[in-house]
Amino acid sequence: MRVGVLGLGRMGAPIAMALAKHWDVVTYDPVVAPEGSAVDVASSVDVLVTVLPGAAEVRAAMPPVIAALRPGSLWLDLTSGDPRVTRELGRAGIHVVGAPMAGGPRAAEANELTFFVGGEPAAVATAVPLLDALGTHEVIGDDVGDGYTAKLLANLLWFGQVVAVTEALLLGQSLGIAPATLRRTLAVGAAGSVFIDEYLDRLLAGDYAETFGLDRCVEELETLASLARQEGVPFELSELVARLHREALGRFGPVDGELLAAKLLEERAGRTLRRPV
Repeated sequence: MRVGVLGLGRMGAPIAMALAKHWDVVTYDPVVAPEGSAVDVASSVDVLVTVLPGAAEVRAAMPPVIAALRPGSLWLDLTSGDPRVTRELGRAGIHVVGAPMAGGPRAAEANELTFFVGGEPAAVATAVPLLDALGTHEVIGDDVGDGYTAKLLANLLWFGQVVAVTEALLLGQSLGIAPATLRRTLAVGAAGSVFIDEYLDRLLAGDYAETFGLDRCVEELETLASLARQEGVPFELSELVARLHREALGRFGPVDGELLAAKLLEERAGRTLRRPV
């Protein structure tokens, strides 16, 4: 089996290296290898793996690439994007699996990524050996968009926790309770979460998680808001979370830092949650 990988950024590069241990891998990235062509790669492989920044890049880059795929080949998209985009771009004669990933560059280098998988069972069966070489996976449903939806919803709750926990700690601090003390109390009560267990100490150390772009956080939240409007379901609390992240993007710019909404709230409170040095 010959595998093509499009996108050699901080996630795509270690993914390509891991796959190359098991299969014949060819790669393309317009920055890394401008002399090549994504269409050339697509026309020569059995499986095309895409690791692109987001839905906009997939929509812009993929139509001619997908057209070049040979009948019976598989497009395995690992991009965290909009479920509607991949549905629109798929075509008759090829298999498509959407498997957006969770985990940053370190997880990619250690083959410890987690994939949210959607697609027809036959297509998923072809994709599973590749996903297993990169980490673990969970099959969400038979629709190619199901994995994207699940990943976006998981991130929505994550972004919401950033806002809610920060506001709670700022209020507690203003009333005389040290954030580190509240952190211990919250961790063992009904408020316990992966965010508190694994990321709150980083926030209290002044680390705003510079592994994911703030602009990408906003992009994902706006995708979900659009889906909520499309489906006619209430989204008021999540719209507030999205608004705060948009305001953080306006304040700090499109930089890496998925916890920067917390920094925005700290600035507005006129205090910091950071532990004394």
